[in-house]
Amino acid sequence: MEKMDMIFYRKLPTPKEVKEEFPITEEVEQLKERRDKAIRDIFEGRDSRMLLIIGPCSADHEDPVIDYISRLRKVQDQVSDKIVMIPRIYTNKPRTVGTGYKGMLHQPDPDKPADMLEGILAIRRLHARAASETGFTCADEMLYPENHRYLSDLLSYVAIGARSSEDQQHRLTAAGVGIPAGMKNPTGGDLTVMMNSIAAAQSGHTFLYRGWEVRSPGNPLAHAILRGYVDKYGRSHPNYHYEELNNVAAMYEDKKLKNPSVIVDTNHANSGKNYLEQIRIAKDVCHSRRESAEIRKLVKGFMIESYLEDGRQGEHEHIYGKSITDPCLGWEKTEKLILDLAGQWV
Repeated sequence: MEKMDMIFYRKLPTPKEVKEEFPITEEVEQLKERRDKAIRDIFEGRDSRMLLIIGPCSADHEDPVIDYISRLRKVQDQVSDKIVMIPRIYTNKPRTVGTGYKGMLHQPDPDKPADMLEGILAIRRLHARAASETGFTCADEMLYPENHRYLSDLLSYVAIGARSSEDQQHRLTAAGVGIPAGMKNPTGGDLTVMMNSIAAAQSGHTFLYRGWEVRSPGNPLAHAILRGYVDKYGRSHPNYHYEELNNVAAMYEDKKLKNPSVIVDTNHANSGKNYLEQIRIAKDVCHSRRESAEIRKLVKGFMIESYLEDGRQGEHEHIYGKSITDPCLGWEKTEKLILDLAGQWV
């Protein structure tokens, strides 16, 4: 008799069932269409504005996340001629080591045990609330490809993490999401792995997804996210500098990929997880864009980790709007940085 060390606890509703029970409004549907077009125009080179994918490392509680995004809305209105913001609402994001807090999908209340049924409803409620209250359709990380469809009618951007970009199911699913999919370079730094991920996501596939044989024509908006890397001694190394960006441009050309694009992740190994370095790094990349027409065409914007309060809190603290995963820029520094970047983007 077959034995598995799993307890099949309960069957969860399908994405179709959840969407039918909690549908989006016609206004949100139209909002997503408008935002998706604006973002596509940036990746396809018809719009020269900066993409700014910005927000908490992990969306931990609904109210402070909406508070943060509502503040972003006011700044977005001031810089709309230079910047298109895509707030980060990362609902799957756990602590890096995989123990403790597992993200809102697993733990809609970080202080309570896992409840994935409530988690599915909580993440949909949060993204829907962001769209209806702030006019933003947002970004999420595709940590689990099979969960994407719970939010597919609300998202305008997905990121494939450094530990996922080598995984075949992530690559195949990214080929079929219909929105920009950022493929991060792996933690070890091999850029050919990232470029292979982009090539796979831009190609058509037939594959198994949620019990279906599905077909995708490929995603021409799959692109690179440079997040730095860690060597075998655990030391961080950046990959956002002028020379690295030129190298990525050449790799795009060599592979003949569509819409060559880079988003620079200013935290993680690029900053050595020193969140304050994000300010300098973003401005450094703006300088590289001013110096090189090729880099100016390649770099479409930034991914920045930012929340209401500077830094991160400990496991048993309860500080409103302070990250419980990676440290983030606080609001005052964030607002100043966005305004500065708007003045430096060419």
